[in-house]
Amino acid sequence: MLKKINLPIWTMATPLLSVIFFFIAGSDAAGMMRIIIAFLLIGSVLSSVHHAEVIAHRVGEPFGTIILAIAITTIEVALIVSLMLSGGEGEKALARDTVFAAVMIIITAIVGLCILKGSITYREQRYHLAGVNAALITLMAIVILTLILPNFTVSGPVGEYSESQLIFVSVVSLILYGGFIFVQTFRHRDYFLPKDSSSEDDHAPAPNKITSGMSLVFLLISLAIVVLLAKYLSYDLEQIVLSVGAPKSLVGVIIAAIVLLPEGLAAYRAVKANRLQTSLNLALGSALASIGLTIPAVAIVAIITGYPLVLGIDARSMVLLLLSMLTLIFSLATGKTNIQQGVVLLVIFACYLFYTIVP
Repeated sequence: MLKKINLPIWTMATPLLSVIFFFIAGSDAAGMMRIIIAFLLIGSVLSSVHHAEVIAHRVGEPFGTIILAIAITTIEVALIVSLMLSGGEGEKALARDTVFAAVMIIITAIVGLCILKGSITYREQRYHLAGVNAALITLMAIVILTLILPNFTVSGPVGEYSESQLIFVSVVSLILYGGFIFVQTFRHRDYFLPKDSSSEDDHAPAPNKITSGMSLVFLLISLAIVVLLAKYLSYDLEQIVLSVGAPKSLVGVIIAAIVLLPEGLAAYRAVKANRLQTSLNLALGSALASIGLTIPAVAIVAIITGYPLVLGIDARSMVLLLLSMLTLIFSLATGKTNIQQGVVLLVIFACYLFYTIVP
């Protein structure tokens, strides 16, 4: 049976070592132990990328990208909820900061880097315009309803929905995301399949059932331990952020970056193989899952526990978000990409980071 498992040893050993070190390290672990855990965190992220690609190859597009997006979003929700409940009212904006950061990282950094890399290597890359349009209009609707509209309602405090509004927007988010998944997997699945791909992966044999099954197990282990290690290091992270004089919202950016690293690497590797459609499926699907599933899950916890939940972003963030969405929509409006689109998106991401650190 072991001979049938076609997986690199490090992709299985790293998550297991991470689990061991997590349980033997106490809350007062020395600095060297925390450094080791930080490296194991990075190794677990890389391991999860490999296992996600194995599963995606086995089930085919677009199901593989959906599996990774939902798995990572589940981990994101678990991390946000655990930090919210342990931090009390001081963390009532953590969900907003993390979700907003996730969306900005995806639509500017990940998409921008993928477009830039693809344009440098292949000059122009093509994708199915109809599939990208379906993702963008859904993302625009969910983003405005969850992160902007709370600033203009009067039933609750500024930036917060009342309980009935929170329930309503959660249901709407699930309907929008569910509708997109139906279109992506059944109604118009061909919109999301690779277009004009010349990747060798298209012709490589799919991994066997044993390899795929082991990859699924280790993907779940890797993603789970990433959350546990990130939470373990969250206090050190917060202290570092505060010690350099940066606002606490930067913690949400770093958490989102850690959670999205597996998907970002997978998207980058796809575009290097001239599979831009797969890369966009990963990025936009992750953005939709990140906000369309995270907000309802966090809302349920907030309603049950009576925890205050701030969702509305400030005016500066609204400007950057709308600028990013409009730029992305115009960039992906022609069915092919060029280098300037990637440059503009990455510049917007740099502005987002700068104004987060220097508000």
